This record gives sequence, structure tokens and C-alpha cells, in this order.
Amino acid sequence: MDKIDFKKTLKALYAPSAKAFVQVDVPAMSFLMMDGKGTPDAESAGQYARALAVLYPAAYKLKFLSKRELGKDYVVPPLEALWWADDMNVFITGDKAQWQWTVMIMQPDWILPEHVDEVRQAIARSGDLPGLDDLRLETYTEGLAVQILHIGPYSDEGPVLKALHEEYIPENGLVETGHHHEIYLSDPRKTAPEKLKTILRQPVRRA
Repeated sequence: MDKIDFKKTLKALYAPSAKAFVQVDVPAMSFLMMDGKGTPDAESAGQYARALAVLYPAAYKLKFLSKRELGKDYVVPPLEALWWADDMNVFITGDKAQWQWTVMIMQPDWILPEHVDEVRQAIARSGDLPGLDDLRLETYTEGLAVQILHIGPYSDEGPVLKALHEEYIPENGLVETGHHHEIYLSDPRKTAPEKLKTILRQPVRRA
């Protein structure tokens, strides 16, 4: 059977330019999701690490279920995350304990809640994973958004985001809506920081 790679079939969403901001219309899409709060840093990840420890196994078990039971194979899409805070200044001050997030992995439209329940039960039988009950399948509708590909360390995103929010968005008659969205195309465990590829996306509306 053919294996679908959504990064290729949805190229406009997952392969933006690294040279210029681009506007995209993001359709409603289905995601495995988990919520949390606090730093994503590896050395003190806490909730973030526990969420990924549930999210990745579930995503891969759903892929294998799809191939085995539904006859449809696909490449597991990249990790994505929504970021926000009650006081957005914490992203400038670096108070990561106040960061809030939703980590998520896109799912094909043929993956249904009952498939997620089946996978959740299989994971539960294999061991105790905190937060497993918080795993959910949800439709996320983003609509009009501006995005760009950032190449380099996550810590170097600041100037790009500043240009996005303070220059491109107002100069193009747009207003921010929704949460800051990042799509991680690289595995930081296997990729040098200067080569990391991250899509930076901000949903907007026309003023």
C-alpha cells in the first residue's frame, strides 16, 4: 500500500519559505493533543516530557492500527505546539514556569475517537504513564495565518517573531488571533542546534 506523507500532500502548510513570511489558510485538522504548563527545557521538563512520553507512543500506535486494521499507511506527522501565557511578557522575560502549551500531532481524518480509546487502553496495559487520561483527539481550526521557516536554535526565534508581530502583521492590515504555533520539523536529539527547522505560525484576521 502507498504511504502518505502529509508534509508533502499539505506542502503549503509544512514547507514554507525561510526567506519571507507567507499567508496560508489552514483548514480544520484533527490532532492528538495534551495540555500543560511550564518549561520545555530537557533538564527540567516535568509536564512537557511526560506529555511527549504519552503523545508519541499514541501517535505511532495509531499509525500501526491504521495500517493493520484500516489498510491505510502514513508517515507520523511532526510534533506541533501552541504556546501562550496569562501575561505574554513572560516570553520576553524568560519566566518559563508561566508558559502554557498544548502539544499535538496531526491525525488523518479516518482516525476516530474509538481508535484513540483502543490505543489508550493498549498503552495503559503496557505500563503506568501519568497523564494518559488527558490524551484527546480534537479538531483544531486555525484559518488565516502567517508563517515562516526558522532555521537555527529555538532561542534565536526572537528577532523573527519580533519582525512578524511588530512589522509584517500590522503593515499588512492584519490582527493577531489565537495562540503562537510552532511545528518542529527536526528532532533536537539528532540535529545540531544551528540546523533545527521550525515553522513559526501566527493565526491572524484582517483588520
